[in-house]
Amino acid sequence: MTAFNAVRFRVKPGRDQALLDAHKKMAADWPGLRHVNLIKTADRSYCIIAEWTDMDALAKARPSMIATLDSFAIRLKIWAAASASPIRSRARSCWS
Repeated sequence: MTAFNAVRFRVKPGRDQALLDAHKKMAADWPGLRHVNLIKTADRSYCIIAEWTDMDALAKARPSMIATLDSFAIRLKIWAAASASPIRSRARSCWS
């Protein structure tokens, strides 16, 4: 079953381009990653929403995701817990 995850963060001053460069390389490196959306939410603030083939692929990619975030020197903000859930569970929680 398809799974999604979302990560919100803020980059350090002057690191926006490093984030954009890393984003372009992501899909080729991570098995099971179908699509990634990078959304600029404010000055130096971003959200990534990724679609995965299933929860196993997402779980296996977590170390790579963390390494990629670390590679462009971001400071993570904990605005909301990053979550990953199957579509059905996510849809129920949004509409109930």
